Amino acid sequence: MLGILMRRSDWVTAAYLADHLGVTPRSVRSYVTAINRSAPSGDAIESGPLGYRATPSAAHVELGDADSARDAPRERVRALARQLLSSDHGVDVFEAALELHVSPGTIEADLRRIRSALIAADLEVRREAAVVSIEGSELAKRRFVSRLAHDHTEDGGEQLAAQRLAEWTGLEAAAFAGAGRELIDALSARGYAVNELAVADVVLHVAIAADRTAQGHPLPAPESSSTERAPLAAAIGGIARERFGIALGAGDLAHLASLVMLSLVDPSSADAERGRRPDPTVERAVASAVARVAATYGADLVQDPLVARLALHVENLVRRVEEQLLSRNPMTRSIKAASPLVFEMAVQVASDLSRDLGTSIPDDEITDIAMHLGSALELDREARAVVTAALVCPGIDEMRRQLERSIRAALAGDIEIVERSTRYDPDWSAFGADLVLTTIEPPANGASERIVQIPPFLLERDAARIAEAAQRVRRQHRLTQLREEIERWFVPGAFVRNPAEASAEQIIRTLGGSLIDAGIVDEHYIASALEREALSSTAFTESLAVPHAMTTSAERTAIAVAVAEHGIEWGDDRVSVVALVAFSESDRPAFQTVFEQFVDVFADPSNARRITRRAADLPTFVTELAALIEGDERVR
Repeated sequence: MLGILMRRSDWVTAAYLADHLGVTPRSVRSYVTAINRSAPSGDAIESGPLGYRATPSAAHVELGDADSARDAPRERVRALARQLLSSDHGVDVFEAALELHVSPGTIEADLRRIRSALIAADLEVRREAAVVSIEGSELAKRRFVSRLAHDHTEDGGEQLAAQRLAEWTGLEAAAFAGAGRELIDALSARGYAVNELAVADVVLHVAIAADRTAQGHPLPAPESSSTERAPLAAAIGGIARERFGIALGAGDLAHLASLVMLSLVDPSSADAERGRRPDPTVERAVASAVARVAATYGADLVQDPLVARLALHVENLVRRVEEQLLSRNPMTRSIKAASPLVFEMAVQVASDLSRDLGTSIPDDEITDIAMHLGSALELDREARAVVTAALVCPGIDEMRRQLERSIRAALAGDIEIVERSTRYDPDWSAFGADLVLTTIEPPANGASERIVQIPPFLLERDAARIAEAAQRVRRQHRLTQLREEIERWFVPGAFVRNPAEASAEQIIRTLGGSLIDAGIVDEHYIASALEREALSSTAFTESLAVPHAMTTSAERTAIAVAVAEHGIEWGDDRVSVVALVAFSESDRPAFQTVFEQFVDVFADPSNARRITRRAADLPTFVTELAALIEGDERVR
């Protein structure tokens, strides 16, 4: 709950929080009380007629104090991991249970919880009777700590994430944050362009190196040193001494300098990287992936500079994945909600690169690819939809022409004036344009949303009001198009309310089964949708998941829907509406319509709440969706 409130700076209703978390409003109130009791100063959450809202104190709440039972498993796992890493002879399950005041069965459960992280870090787990030990390199052990720290990071903003990562090394959160700022300053002073989104993970690795060195496990000195990276290594050494009180050896400094160059530095900005071409294998894979995604989506990508930049990025990405540098990108959620189509393009690129390069690409790295693709789109599709306008401007003819020139200059490519009137009493209903721009007062009963009154001499604020009205018209056009399509998209019988299924896979199979029964898709399509879900969660907003395949092999475009009043666990999210979308080759242009417009409707949590509360079956679901699209009364 704290994570939701910290992500959203506005008020959130108790009903929404209860539905999203799968609890009662009474539980929400008890959570608020417990969290405020744990705030260091003042309330972390304020309440009011509109619901609840996080205050600046929320970032400093120790969640362990709010719920000790919830914190205990994380503390045990951390203690158990430290024992496994520091002991040369292994950990006795019964002795660990006595030390941590739990049963041996609880320790066994904790071991199962961390086993996947051990295997992923290339550590071998050995067991003799009750004694468990791990074997592997020092680097593998550090990757294990990093993975566990990330797995136990709360979803609640960068400050809270940094606090949780700091806990795993026993450091003060303030020291952790201060080290990040100093590292960024050191890199910037040397002329590097810095990716600040990855700084928390790099500082975590510096902190892990300090912790392991303090335990007597430094990395061996390298056989050869890089004079080019010596200043960077010296800066890292200074930060470790100042912030963590540890003098790192040459092996650790060389390794950390390499990680910094991989994670924080834009390859094209580094002096040593300028003019260097990426690995030919990586460049070919990127070029192929970009060309394919451009053809699939009909995207107008400026491919040459994109391939060059993205290939350097992917080369670093491959090495980061090998080093298990798991960085967080706080923009993942917002990019998925605001630009779902661009994110889908990035998922396809990531899928192709994973296949061609043999590298699994995490969700946050897919977001980085989406940022590259988004910056290379030649034109915003929305900006191409020119809004038509009628100009009502009685009086001197030259004044009208000057006003029209000012409008064209300020809103070029955005507004096209197609009708003109110099009458003081025009027939307002006769104008066929999207907007009516008028220098005289419109009638009191006029269409206020359509008419924009402006002065005869255009000012900057007036241009801004026209642009805002044009944006409103475009959105209404998109939603109107969606309204015209929805009835033919939904399949009779392909609707489930409050599904009993416990997992995303089961719900996809259930909804997919209804589309198979209707002859729209086959089993291969459902398998492809599950494959797509495994690449990256299709929860595009806090309320909506849109699972789909990356192929367009359906007989026609169709949607199957599941609605749950108390939410459905979907990856790391909890959604209330699941819309399984099947696309056909002939309806490929509908991909953009379905995705961006459908997601747009559910971007407002109150819309999802209205749907889940009122939609008892498919006809009422379609009716409520149509009402939201057409701007009927909103849920208060």
